[in-house]
Amino acid sequence: MFSRLKESIGHSSHHSSNNRDNDDDDDDKKKDKKSKKDSKKEDHKKSSKKDKDKKSSKKDKDKKSSSSSSSSAPKRSESNGSTSKSTKSNGSKSLASSNGGAGAQSITPTKATFRVLIPPNVKPGEEFQVYAGSRVVRVKCPKDAKPGSSLQITVPVDPADRAREKEAADALKDAIPDSDNVTKIPNQDLAEGEMPAYMVKIPEGVRPGTQFSVMIGGQQLMITCPNMARPGNSVKVTPPPPPDDGGRKERRRPQRLVNPNRKNDKTQMFEVMVPKGVKPGSPFALMAGGVRVLVTCPTNATPGQKIRFHLPIALVNRQDAPKSKLAEIKLSYDKDGWTRTIRATDMKFQWTRFDAEGGVDTRTRFDTERSAYVCKLDYTNDNDRMRSGEVSLVTPEKAVVASSIMGPNGEELVSFTDIAAAQVKDYADKIQWFQDTCAQLCVEWNEGHMRMNVRRDYLLSDSMAAVMSLSAKDLRKVWRFEFIGEAGIDAGGLAREWFELVTNECFDPAMGLWQPCATNQMCLQINPASEISCPDDHLYYFRFMGRIMGKAMFDRQIVGGHMVKYLYKHILSWPIMFSDLKDLDEEIYNSLKGLKDMGPDVEYCCIDFTTTEETLGVKSTIELIPDGANIDVTEENLPEYIEAVLKYRMLGRCEKQINELLLGFFDVIPEPLLTIFDFQELELLMCGMPNIDMDDWIENTEYSGEYDREGPNHQACVWFWEVVSEYDHEMKARLLQFVTATSGVPARGFSSLQGNDGNVRKFTIHGVTLETCMYPRSHTCFNRIDLPIYEEKSELEEKLKIAITMAATGFDME
Repeated sequence: MFSRLKESIGHSSHHSSNNRDNDDDDDDKKKDKKSKKDSKKEDHKKSSKKDKDKKSSKKDKDKKSSSSSSSSAPKRSESNGSTSKSTKSNGSKSLASSNGGAGAQSITPTKATFRVLIPPNVKPGEEFQVYAGSRVVRVKCPKDAKPGSSLQITVPVDPADRAREKEAADALKDAIPDSDNVTKIPNQDLAEGEMPAYMVKIPEGVRPGTQFSVMIGGQQLMITCPNMARPGNSVKVTPPPPPDDGGRKERRRPQRLVNPNRKNDKTQMFEVMVPKGVKPGSPFALMAGGVRVLVTCPTNATPGQKIRFHLPIALVNRQDAPKSKLAEIKLSYDKDGWTRTIRATDMKFQWTRFDAEGGVDTRTRFDTERSAYVCKLDYTNDNDRMRSGEVSLVTPEKAVVASSIMGPNGEELVSFTDIAAAQVKDYADKIQWFQDTCAQLCVEWNEGHMRMNVRRDYLLSDSMAAVMSLSAKDLRKVWRFEFIGEAGIDAGGLAREWFELVTNECFDPAMGLWQPCATNQMCLQINPASEISCPDDHLYYFRFMGRIMGKAMFDRQIVGGHMVKYLYKHILSWPIMFSDLKDLDEEIYNSLKGLKDMGPDVEYCCIDFTTTEETLGVKSTIELIPDGANIDVTEENLPEYIEAVLKYRMLGRCEKQINELLLGFFDVIPEPLLTIFDFQELELLMCGMPNIDMDDWIENTEYSGEYDREGPNHQACVWFWEVVSEYDHEMKARLLQFVTATSGVPARGFSSLQGNDGNVRKFTIHGVTLETCMYPRSHTCFNRIDLPIYEEKSELEEKLKIAITMAATGFDME
């Protein structure tokens, strides 16, 4: 029963290098998934000059894989010492370093910037030839540079590139239609250069003084609702002239008209009475403007005494927008649990747990039912090109997140009031708000955009080299993609293909970076032994994947893999509780629960504060706490042992990989922007809404328990499918997440739904009596939902919706 507590097997893929140790003739025909130093040394004598340069590129990436090294970021000073001039060449054979023109280019209206690697055997002061897009240029190696270093060079824009930009502009000219609520005013007498006017209908839920986005003439604009207007009214809008952006209209930052209510730094004083039981210096919560605010009791105050504090007027006088149905359920059936509050001292978000009396829970010892940890990332440097940081699990009250976002111009783009209003929106409205905000964070086209040139046969290596050479600003620029040697204009299709191909390859378990989750084969978890599969650059891959996942969200793309639930919580800085271990490894979860029931007899299990990892047949002992091998588990310290196992499983086992993944992700997406989502919504946003065939779902459902005999003909089951059929796409996806732990549907439909053992386990409705449980509950390992036998359809509908909604908060209904 307890064997899994002492042993965990790290699966790895070690065959991939053999598939890449081919001679030169085969190398150009195979995908460049990964290169290893060993194979390159064996083939060194046979390698061509081109292969030597690939080896140099790999060594350079190995250096970059350590994010804590200041030398991992390319130095701009090196580029200042380099010179470049165009040269004619008959082909890439004469180049010292040839990658067929692959890489990332930063392009402005007049010049293009590239990052290139200094080839082997090049000495300072010597010249070498490289590809700069489709051209060959000569570069002089700076005095302080050496082979393998990265240089930044700038050349005039190629006339051929200008022609491609114009061709792309013509292709995109009519690609973006006006919003449905926009009507062009007919028969306008316009002077030369004057823009036509439009009538814009104010959408539902928009209040006076707030802003909404519309698409007019290919431009995304932010319109401020007039004070006397209301939803359904129309306002006259004359858009500004479009900037000269080469035709790239769909990703232009929305032009935001000044909101007179935006800058309101005035505060209002409040006077409240300190609640009973609150000690000096302890926090307590109150409601202000529909937002739960956390206030700290002064050290000289006592319960019953009045204290004063200030809050921004914008927060207090905020008129709540219509709440989503899920938000209304969460408020109506509020359960003791962790809640995100705003601290009155600095207006930052903080997690707070409330006790049965509504007071702040300040307990410190670990409790399996109430305690939690939050993944916190602390930055150790703020390098523009490669930040470094350290991730750790902290108690939720220490995981503080800013409640505002600064725009590209340094001014406040999003305030705490905007975020608080967005948190209660419908999922679709949240997505629109998120995308509008990302569009405003996007770098203007005229300030530069990126052209990503990759070879299809070397897709992953080219893509990683290009993406990892970019700065934080480059990651928020518009990206255009070009597959070298293929005709095509990126009007959106190439970008979708690139994100799909790259993420599918990265998430492929054969790469050795990810592996199927023990409890759900459709969910992927980080392989703790990823270093064995990719010994030189496995952390570099995770930083790359974090950037790709963040950029996919930023650019409205989707990624090709569903992760385990706790990783989405780590990205959101959501509390991780003991119950989350069940979704990762139910056997270990049940074993730990069994230890709790043993009482004093737990001492006879001969368990200490260690765990055993086995990788490729080699076992190693890991201490969960300092000197853990010499500390036996007893009834007294059992809570600390369970706490240590939870922290190791949720972070310690894959700490380095998670650290790089989060660093890459937050290179693109500001952390406060994610506070509007729960972990289920984040999965839907990243992986896309599943295509659910209701007939296939119903046909491939099994029935057990009280429903075993009648099956789908039982009245409760009939009601269940009637209710689910009426759900929208979001609620159907949430139901899938509730029962199977993921919104993903197998490619062959529900008939091939798998359980934790890898075998087919169809969606199952298990009948239970109301005495057993009042609310539906799920068993994600078996894709099973326990559905009580309700007497009324309305009761089933209400209880099912509550169960699904409360699952989105991460806390079970009891």
